[in-house]
Amino acid sequence: MMQQYQRIKEQHKDHILFFRLGDFYEMFFDDAILASKELELVLTGRDCGQEERAPMCGVPFHSCEAYIARLVKKGYKVAICEQMEDPSLAKGLVQRDVIRVITPGTVIENSMLNEARNNYICVIFMQQNRAGAAFSDISTGEINLIELKEEDIVTAVVSEIGRFSPSEVLLNEFAGTQKPLGTFLKNRTECMVDVLNVDYFGQPRCESDILSHFKQPSLSQLNLQDKPFAVSALGALLRYLSEMQKNGLERLITLNLYGENQYMNLDITARQNLELTETMRTKDKKGTLLWVLDQTKTAMGKRLIRSYIEQPLLNPATISKRLNAVEELYNNNILLGDVRDMLGGIYDLERIMTRIVYGSATARELKSLSYTAQSLPTLKQRLDGVNSRLLQEIHDQIDTLEDIRELIETAITDDPPATAKDGGVIKAGFSKEVDEYREIITNSKAYIAEIELKEKERTGIKSLKIGYNKVFGYYLEVSRSYAGQVPEEYIRKQTLSNGERYITEELKTLEAKVLGASERIIALEAQLFSEIKSKIAGELARIQYTARAIARLDVFASFATVSQAMGYVRPDVDLSGEIILEDSRHPVVELILNEKSSAGGLFVANSVHLDMDKNRIAVITGPNMAGKSTYMRQVALVVLMAQIGCFVPAKSAKIGIVDSIFTRVGASDDLSTGQSTFMVEMNEVAHILKNATAKSLIILDEIGRGTSTYDGMSIARAVIEHIADKRRLGAKTLFATHYHELTELEDTVDGVLNYNIAVKKRGDDITFLRRIVRGGADDSYGIEVSKLAGIPETVITRAKEILKSIENGDTVHVKKSLRKEVDNDEAAFMQTSLVSKANDEILEKLKQIDLNTLTPIEALNTLYTIKGMLG
Repeated sequence: MMQQYQRIKEQHKDHILFFRLGDFYEMFFDDAILASKELELVLTGRDCGQEERAPMCGVPFHSCEAYIARLVKKGYKVAICEQMEDPSLAKGLVQRDVIRVITPGTVIENSMLNEARNNYICVIFMQQNRAGAAFSDISTGEINLIELKEEDIVTAVVSEIGRFSPSEVLLNEFAGTQKPLGTFLKNRTECMVDVLNVDYFGQPRCESDILSHFKQPSLSQLNLQDKPFAVSALGALLRYLSEMQKNGLERLITLNLYGENQYMNLDITARQNLELTETMRTKDKKGTLLWVLDQTKTAMGKRLIRSYIEQPLLNPATISKRLNAVEELYNNNILLGDVRDMLGGIYDLERIMTRIVYGSATARELKSLSYTAQSLPTLKQRLDGVNSRLLQEIHDQIDTLEDIRELIETAITDDPPATAKDGGVIKAGFSKEVDEYREIITNSKAYIAEIELKEKERTGIKSLKIGYNKVFGYYLEVSRSYAGQVPEEYIRKQTLSNGERYITEELKTLEAKVLGASERIIALEAQLFSEIKSKIAGELARIQYTARAIARLDVFASFATVSQAMGYVRPDVDLSGEIILEDSRHPVVELILNEKSSAGGLFVANSVHLDMDKNRIAVITGPNMAGKSTYMRQVALVVLMAQIGCFVPAKSAKIGIVDSIFTRVGASDDLSTGQSTFMVEMNEVAHILKNATAKSLIILDEIGRGTSTYDGMSIARAVIEHIADKRRLGAKTLFATHYHELTELEDTVDGVLNYNIAVKKRGDDITFLRRIVRGGADDSYGIEVSKLAGIPETVITRAKEILKSIENGDTVHVKKSLRKEVDNDEAAFMQTSLVSKANDEILEKLKQIDLNTLTPIEALNTLYTIKGMLG
């Protein structure tokens, strides 16, 4: 057995081998040492024909998923080695083989997946300035494929990876040598990364594998005839999955070949800054756009709405079709309510079908499919007569699956067990043979009693009785006084002190039936259950189309529900290049404020007017905490919401299609690459200037703060001038700054307009009105904001004195109480107070503060530093 283990392990050196032994998966040698540490298992040993016992640990096979999930999450690959024959029937050593390798991107178990998000595996094939990228979620059967050709190909690939957030990325050797890509994957994602051998990407084999998988005569049938890089990526993906999964690849039936001009470009920075699906700080869903919009009822809808948010559209006609569907549901409360009620009873068809195709579905999952099918006729009927084209398509694509429901209802018991290993799955009346064996088991006592009575009457032996033990099975027991009446056909098996025990052919036949019935039932039920799953798997396409239709309906119903509740309006989406919003609101902040106050309506709405002519750049000034960042983010989110086909938080909205959204909002040191705040900021700005187009929307918040005031202001001004120049860029831009000098650009640069956040000042107190108004701000209110942050009054007072001196052009003198006294007396020198030294340092610290750019958090950090210096 250990030799068998070694042979199999030799083929899976890079995997942790789960080796099936009876009711356990065992691990040996290095795998056992590693797994015992990672899974906190007891490490034991086993004799293996070597001088030392083999290290060994194991987990029960019926609860292995939890252990495998922990290993996969830690970045390991797990090979499942099963017994390929029944041990009770095997002659000699039980045959074993690896049936599957589980990696982060090949998980199909429900317990290891998040139902609300897709689990993608990605393959990148890159050479020079071209690349192919394939993204597949094998748990739902979809493949997304793109071919890229860009001067900065790494940036383009990174953007696509950011779009899908895969859990596993596989690269060709050239891609593996690209340091920026490696840095991104290591520091900005949590995926497993491997480099595949060059053999995976060979064109002839890739083409052959693709045509074989999709059953097509040529690549032109798949629109891949002129996309060699996409072919290599897709072919490598199919080969890798076939090696890992061994079977079930027929589940991959949805191939979505998309182009760069199909979806909005959102780089990883924009996705994080806009907090589309997770917050920057806690990585939670709450506080994101997804949290606001996701009122879906099904797991399929939850995954699709996330996909919509991550992939805004660029085609106004396609967007309009979505908006029409949402509007019809929005305007028909009864239809919307009925649809959402029906969606509540629908299970995850996509992932149930995956497990059926792979043969791992349970009877309970089949019942879930049946329960879903029960809801489909009513749902389809409720959509009769809808007007919008997309809702009509959904109606037509929903298959009621009545034949599948009837099969499951007829074949599977109403309350099946969690596993089929002990039987009890097949319903009475479905199989005549199963019913006969069940009757034997149920009526075995009656049969035995009947035989006993018959033998008593035939032989006249009144004391005759039938018994059972594990040695002889069933037997007839006769007392000594009736020994002379025993028939010749009785076969003596045992002599007792007061009698004899016998067997007969009839009794042995019954025994074989009764004792074999249980085993036979289990084997028959397993066979029938497998046949039922195979039959359902053959209807994959029908069920997949139905699942996609339900997911779309769920998303549109969610959009309509949220839009009704929050008072959103339908946007007018076109190619005008204009963004005109009347009284727009930040969807997330508004919902949070409404949750905190039962009154609602606390959010201060603001209007927006950007175009590609006189209103290209809005320079926004005003104090920190006044709402500049919220205002800019809300514009970006409203545009994005419109382009995914959702209503938007505004009184009215006209959205000219935006091809990209770029953000530069707050930077911090990147310790992993040794980059300072300023360097990170400049890298982001450089990326934006290289990749933005005239149709892009750019959000720039406080650039140039990480260096000296004059350097920062110069950089900020040069960036604005570059963006404003139509020959260079000419993109719509929201630019927040503390450099008041930049407000002069309105009079000198075409397309630049000044805006500021209105503030009400009364003495030393300020109130943020949250209202965006035309014109530049007259003050930064840095000291007042510091006061709001809790800076001590003594520091605030001194800051005002220093600011007044600076504004008057005077030299800033140190306060007399802080000056260092010079005394030649050695004793006096030795008694110099530690506090006076600290005061000198505090003074120096205050001198270095630039109040014009001081943010509340920086002020608070300064206060902590000062307190620390004082001990």
